[in-house]
Amino acid sequence: MRGSSSGRPVAFATSNGGKVEEARTILSPYGIAVEPFDGKGVEIQAETVSEVAAFSARAAARRFGRPLIVEDAGLFVDALLGFPGPSSSYAFKTVGIGGLLALLEGARSRRASFRSAVAFCGPSSEPLVFEGSVAGRISRSPVGDRGFGFDPVFVPSGTRRTMGELTLEEKCAVSHRGEALRRFAVWYVGQDRGQRF
Repeated sequence: MRGSSSGRPVAFATSNGGKVEEARTILSPYGIAVEPFDGKGVEIQAETVSEVAAFSARAAARRFGRPLIVEDAGLFVDALLGFPGPSSSYAFKTVGIGGLLALLEGARSRRASFRSAVAFCGPSSEPLVFEGSVAGRISRSPVGDRGFGFDPVFVPSGTRRTMGELTLEEKCAVSHRGEALRRFAVWYVGQDRGQRF
């Protein structure tokens, strides 16, 4: 039931507080209560964020013996042949925003997209993956101090502001993570509460 105050719970395996805050904002209207815990499975190197999320969700669900979701996301830059993609978190920690902008120096195209994959898995089931994406471009300098990661240099199509300038609600309405989580929510609220995963 949408808008429920108590909420149907879902465990979210992540150590990223920003993702938890976004998930709560996105899932609350569907009556889903997010229960975060720092129990994400091992991340693999893969070509897609969906592969990374599915592997991690399966490993975490088996390890902790509970159904849960894992979300993985990446920034895919056209001029860099999709880099950093599924390695975005590592790229952000190592070269940061400055390194990304340096790689784009002189590039003719600044087109990019953010992609998200939300994987749901139970201890005895296989992962179900829900995807989302948002097209945009990389700005020439970082603007805004909201969000996290590469948000201050990503300008979603249809706006002149970076994700780092958007409010939490504005970002959740247009983001890749918002799209993936809403797809998950529609499926999740349709499941039988007594169902075992």
